Amino acid sequence: MQRREFIALLAGVAAAWPCNGFAQSPPKRPLIGFLLASSKATGASYYSGFPLGMQELGYLEGRDYGLEDRYADGDTSRLPLLAEELVRLKPDAIVTATTPGVLAVKQITASIPIVGINLTDPVGFGLAASEARPGANVTGVLSRLEGLTGKLVEIALDLMPGTDKMGVLVDAKNPVGMLERREIEATAGKSKVSIVPVDIRTIDEISGAIQTFVRERASIVIVLASGRFVSVRRQIASFALASRLPTVYNFRQHVEDGGLISYGIDLRQNYRRGAYFVDKILKGEKPGDLPMEFPTKVELVVNATTAKAIGVTIPPTLLARTDEVIE
Repeated sequence: MQRREFIALLAGVAAAWPCNGFAQSPPKRPLIGFLLASSKATGASYYSGFPLGMQELGYLEGRDYGLEDRYADGDTSRLPLLAEELVRLKPDAIVTATTPGVLAVKQITASIPIVGINLTDPVGFGLAASEARPGANVTGVLSRLEGLTGKLVEIALDLMPGTDKMGVLVDAKNPVGMLERREIEATAGKSKVSIVPVDIRTIDEISGAIQTFVRERASIVIVLASGRFVSVRRQIASFALASRLPTVYNFRQHVEDGGLISYGIDLRQNYRRGAYFVDKILKGEKPGDLPMEFPTKVELVVNATTAKAIGVTIPPTLLARTDEVIE
């Protein structure tokens, strides 16, 4: 073979040689874990706040990040197993709704960033050194401040003046429940109001709890914050309506689905704000350096249809403070 022909042959082989080995691989999409206490269907109205918040920051699911979600369907005992599944996937961050969810993930990993959407007393539960500077792998949005649960007692008394006994529905599997129950007891004691607390461990016990409140002649019922309670909010509202019992809640989602009155945060806005923390983490910031936040707005919401159905008149003084009336 002539030298000129050999060089031409080499050039042809080089041109035909696949160049994949030299091309840059597309950047790996971040993976976000999503751990929720309720079902996908019952939580859709507020879970949707997270992808909305991500979109507002320039992220589209499937294009800019992947999402692996797990739902406990109201059974919080499943949270540790679901948390383990997500941790095995080695996501860039795990977003989870409640303090029990954060605790479940935290017990498995000290390195993967965790964004809590509805945190309660993170310092007391050992999740952070302080809310201003968490210091570990947990940050996020708070769902309550000290004294907020006690306000539910004040609202109940404004709604039903002269009440001397009120029921309190407690999720016995939620460690936050005992914290809130103590605050309720302290506030009610100052007003000389006795409480009838009923701790439930399964959703099937809710109907019996309502009957206990009726039997004990409680004038009004406070339903404490719980992911499980939010997941069955329609059932709770239905049982209370059938017994003509006024109900007070932390979250407006209860009132949107038939509860009487709520004072607290909007869960959807918390999920929306959760995207801010994920964005910071994906850009390299450590969760321990991101201060935890409390929502800028606490709102009072009343369901006028429910009030009419159970024969309760909302006092004008309370109505004047209401942020929204649902007809």
